[in-house]
Amino acid sequence: MPTPELPPPPPPPAVPSGFRQGIITAITVLLGFSLAFWRFWGFESPGSWSARAIVAALCLIVAVALQILALFRALRIEDDAIPEYRKTVRWFIASAIALLVGLTLAMMDAALVEPVD
Repeated sequence: MPTPELPPPPPPPAVPSGFRQGIITAITVLLGFSLAFWRFWGFESPGSWSARAIVAALCLIVAVALQILALFRALRIEDDAIPEYRKTVRWFIASAIALLVGLTLAMMDAALVEPVD
């Protein structure tokens, strides 16, 4: 007696249409802001480097690196799977938090600069 063939398992659920495009746009906007801020604050603004400024710059470097990693993940075909998409969103949120820490430290450094006579 032949065994009946079972239907193939359903494909895993995919990210709804438009979600990947949205996260890619969000990542590139934040990355563009980060690079523009980094350029102005790190290279064009007057003043000297302090320990606070170096820590802020390191946070900004980490944020940009995480944004590039999130963008790389978002552009992969595998990111259509919901678990992979969720990991990409977590990397992106981590980059946004690192950016906020870096911006906060940069603002504190700018506010605490002693005036030059």
